[in-house]
Amino acid sequence: MTQKTVEKTPVTLLGLGAMGTELARTWLSAGHPLTVWNRTPARAAALAAEGAEVAGSAADAVAANTLVVVCLLDDASVDEALDGADLAGKDLVNLITGTPAQARARAEWARARGARYLDGGMMAVPPMIGVPEAGGYVFYSGSREVFEQHRETLAVPVGTTYVGEDAGFAALYDVALLSAMYGMSAGIAHAFALIRKEDIDPASLAPLLTDWLVAMAPSAHLTAEQLRSGDYTKGVVSRLAMQVAGTPTFLGTAEQQGVSTELLSPYFELMRRRLAGGGGDEDLTGVVDLLVR
Repeated sequence: MTQKTVEKTPVTLLGLGAMGTELARTWLSAGHPLTVWNRTPARAAALAAEGAEVAGSAADAVAANTLVVVCLLDDASVDEALDGADLAGKDLVNLITGTPAQARARAEWARARGARYLDGGMMAVPPMIGVPEAGGYVFYSGSREVFEQHRETLAVPVGTTYVGEDAGFAALYDVALLSAMYGMSAGIAHAFALIRKEDIDPASLAPLLTDWLVAMAPSAHLTAEQLRSGDYTKGVVSRLAMQVAGTPTFLGTAEQQGVSTELLSPYFELMRRRLAGGGGDEDLTGVVDLLVR
C-alpha cells in the first residue's frame, strides 16, 4: 500500500447493485481503502480482486471505517442491513431513493444511535459514475459538518451539491427534478404519438423536439421569480387566457390523430380552473398554487 493510498479516507460501502458497484470501483481507482458488504456475497468477488475488503456482515463492514455509505434498495433494507450494527461515532451517508419524511426519520434514527447523518439524492445513473463530464451529481442534506469533512471523498465518484441542514431536502430536490423529468417525458410521448400513424420519420421530429424543449426550459426561472414576488403577471409573454383559448386545438388534433388526451387533459383542466378564478392576465405559475393542498 502506498503512502498516497494511506492518506485517502477509508470508506465502507453497503450495497453492490449496479450503482453501488460503480461507486466502489471509482473509490478503489482513486486509492481509497474500501470495505464492502452485499447481501449476495458473490457480487463482491470482482471488487475483492480489485482490492476491496469484503466484510462477512453489514455490522462488520460498519465497524471497519468511520465513513459508512449506504446504497441499498429502499428504507426498509437499511433497517434490515443495519440491525445490530454499532453506529456510535460513525458518519452515515444514505444514498437510497426515498421520501423527505423517510430521510428526516432516518436522521433522527441515526442520531439516537450516536451517528452523524447525511442524506443523498442521486441525480445520476450508473454509467455516469466516475465520468465527470457526464454531469451527474448527488444532492446532500443533513449534517453540514459531515458533508464538509467528507466532501472530497464523496466527490470522487460523482459531483456533490449540498442543499441544507434539513435532512429531507436532498430527497425533496431529487423528487422535484425527477418529477419534472417525467412531466417532460409525458410531453415527448404525446408528441410522438401524434405523428405515429403518419408517414413521418420519428427521427426527423426528435431534433426539433429537443431544441424546442431546451428553448423553453429557461421559463423555470420566470416561474421561480413570480413565485418569490407573488406577482404572476410579471414578465408574462403569453397570457393564461390566450393559452386556455388555444387548448381546444391541441385536444382536437389529438382526437383527429386517434391519440388519447389523458396526458394533456389534467393540466389543461388546471389552467381552466385558474382562469375561472381570475388569473387570465397571469402566466402559468398559478397552476402551482392549485396543486398545493
